[in-house]
Amino acid sequence: MSEVIKLKKGFNINLAGKAATRLAEHTPETVAIKFDDFPGLYRPKILVKEGDAVKAGSPLFFDKAIEKVIYASPVSGEVVAVKRGEKRKPIEIVILCDKTIEYTEHRRFTISDIANISAQDAINHMVSSGVWPQIVQRPYGIVADPDIAPRNIFISTFDTSPLAPDFEFVFKGQEQYFQVGVDILRKVGKCDVHIGLNAGAEISKVFGSVKNAKLHRFIGPHPAGNVGVQIHHIAPINKGDIVWTLHPYGVIQIGKLFLEGRYDASKTIAVVGSEVKQPQYYKTVLGANISKLIANNLKSEHVRYISGNVLVGQKIAANGHLGFYDHMLTVIPEGDKPRFFLTEGWLAPVVKRLSFHRALGLLSFLNGNKEYVLDTSTNGEERAFVATGTFEQVVPMDILPMHLIKAILANDYDGMEALGIYEVVEEDLALCEFIDVSKQPIQQILRQGINMMRES
Repeated sequence: MSEVIKLKKGFNINLAGKAATRLAEHTPETVAIKFDDFPGLYRPKILVKEGDAVKAGSPLFFDKAIEKVIYASPVSGEVVAVKRGEKRKPIEIVILCDKTIEYTEHRRFTISDIANISAQDAINHMVSSGVWPQIVQRPYGIVADPDIAPRNIFISTFDTSPLAPDFEFVFKGQEQYFQVGVDILRKVGKCDVHIGLNAGAEISKVFGSVKNAKLHRFIGPHPAGNVGVQIHHIAPINKGDIVWTLHPYGVIQIGKLFLEGRYDASKTIAVVGSEVKQPQYYKTVLGANISKLIANNLKSEHVRYISGNVLVGQKIAANGHLGFYDHMLTVIPEGDKPRFFLTEGWLAPVVKRLSFHRALGLLSFLNGNKEYVLDTSTNGEERAFVATGTFEQVVPMDILPMHLIKAILANDYDGMEALGIYEVVEEDLALCEFIDVSKQPIQQILRQGINMMRES
């Protein structure tokens, strides 16, 4: 076993509403595939129209930049909406679910078949089935191009974000699928597969016993579980490097494809947050509608529904759908009520609210194990962007995040490259946005810089 990589920089946000280790079944009425879940889509070509019948694994669309990669339906049913926005930009495809899912049949492989299959045949099987979009490329955080070989492949097997699901519970009993997924990835990538383990907890049998991969143990506050942070401490990304990253769910989905011959989009998610009466886990399907998950399960009605975690998740409606890469639904209070002693230019000491800044939140530091109920308020409006030196305290990477953001705002391409833009995506700087006294949209600015580098 490798040595433990200890990370000191970061910040844990201890929120109320953690999921109890209970599992219930959830059958959504509809599912949706949202185009904004895939940064970098060039020109999506939609292959279905309203009224079409689809099976789980049926092609819904492809990107004209990488035409061989299919984005597939998670369920069988009827396409009830192909929603578009301005200039007919595609927004989402909504499918009314059948009561019993029918699958598009693919070839099944035995373990000996998997050992002998060629890399190109394995790639062809993955891109035509719907599992390939689970492979996300760094730099830029976009769906990987199957024609470009990676330098390495990285998988983080734990999540340190607020109220994150317990992967030991979520993926229990999936050892065989995970191992086959790793074997296939090693074959198609023709490179090492690196797996990040949580040294601060008991190592799950699903991940700790995997073969044909290099294991690395990490311990520290959030964002220690971010795959980008782990890449930085194992083999940093330089200009010209391409690496692939996957969530354990994607690895297991690949394993199921090869062993069972189908695109299985079922997933276990956590419904969490201070406003949920019974936070727990649900077995559902990718892109599920959340209506049934929240029905009669809320403490109040004035809430924010977030697909994902509170740092990087997306706001959705009460009848909205979970994102493609999201494994949790977070429900917290809507923060649109004025606060006493909090006006423009005046900051009051924080007593009941969590704060990273000791001058404002001394009492929150004295209550390290306290669970907080936080709302969506930014506690002020956007101000002048000033250098405070705090960003570097929550990013456990040898980069200068404040200088990187300013280089993006200045359209300084050389500066962006020198300051580490190839190593980060939104989740890696999300804590910077949380603690920023200037209230700047750090993640939005970072994505603008990433798009600029991609287009240059």
